[in-house]
Amino acid sequence: MNSHPHKAIHELIGVHARDLSARLHEHRTKLFPPIARKSLRMFSSTEAAKLIGINDGYLRHLSLEGKGPQPDVGERGRRSYSAATIQGIREFLEEAGKGDRRYVPCRRGTEHLQVITVVNFKGGSGKTTTAAHLAQHLALNGYRVLALDLDPQASLSALYGFQPEFDVGDDQTLYGAVRYDSSRRSLRDIVQKTYFTNLDLVPGNLELMEFEHDTARVLGSGVREGMFFTRMDEALSEVADDYDIVVVDCPPQLGFLTISALCAATAVLVTVHPQMLDVMSMCQFLLMTSELLATVARGGGSMEYDWMRYLVTRYEPGDGPQNQMVSFMRSLFGEHVLNYPMLKSTAISDAGITKQTLYEVERSQFTRATYDRAMESLNDVNGEIEQLINAAWGRS
Repeated sequence: MNSHPHKAIHELIGVHARDLSARLHEHRTKLFPPIARKSLRMFSSTEAAKLIGINDGYLRHLSLEGKGPQPDVGERGRRSYSAATIQGIREFLEEAGKGDRRYVPCRRGTEHLQVITVVNFKGGSGKTTTAAHLAQHLALNGYRVLALDLDPQASLSALYGFQPEFDVGDDQTLYGAVRYDSSRRSLRDIVQKTYFTNLDLVPGNLELMEFEHDTARVLGSGVREGMFFTRMDEALSEVADDYDIVVVDCPPQLGFLTISALCAATAVLVTVHPQMLDVMSMCQFLLMTSELLATVARGGGSMEYDWMRYLVTRYEPGDGPQNQMVSFMRSLFGEHVLNYPMLKSTAISDAGITKQTLYEVERSQFTRATYDRAMESLNDVNGEIEQLINAAWGRS
């Protein structure tokens, strides 16, 4: 390891950053050759049938009859389905069923765009993990989803295979669509396709910090045109017709980016680890958020939400103090705490080591019990949020 003696601290940090960036890029290229881009695995017929909402026998019948998009057939007649094929079968079944929305659940008519802002300003609350799995769950279940990375550290973007300093250039984050000068771009030009069918991304990187600095300067100048809390909402309106749901991963601090996301939101999901220090931190977050949003409301910002929920993350059912803290939260916040907690799981954390979510990895990579337990927890949480979304649209 190079010691880099006698360097000033800013030079030393710079050298370390460049060395680390180069090594990460080299690692990614080895993991995802030849173009250093991720791809999504194939799904078994059982998984595909469950995602579509039909039984495996009917899915096999469609394949044997040659109806709809066809799966890949491997050894011993084993069928496997890509996410694109699954979506194609959804559309085939909807058309055959004369518009049966069970198969293609996209919003229709007056159903409004759902903007779900995932927040907490304490690191380690599972915010990015929650946002990533929620976006993927909704996409796999047929919704058109936009994931929006507002964290300058860009962990969500990294999960989707974007190395911020290599793959995200100037004005290719949300900043490009909300900046205050003539270089402002349409969000439509910034959105990136991902390897997930139905899931697009607005990536993040350090450029997002410019919005914090610019907004402070504009507010200090006394200018009130195009207030900061309206700019994200305006940017999203440019692409609203393309999506059903936007999932926003906020930075772990209560700055102008987070306030903008809260003002653009139709729903708020607060992640919290059930430990005393984390709950105390959340208390401070809620107090500050309430005061700041009250100021924004007086300035004309919309504070109308469809729902707000607390999600207990990294939950260990056998931990007595955690159970006490969860009971305390439920007694205090009632129905605003999601019924299902997100369990702490080695399967989820191990998948993250290779920049993957649990939806991306094969079941065979883990012991069945570990994988199934984690997947059940994820699907319970995300299914409950999906119900909230549909209730906001007035669906039964």
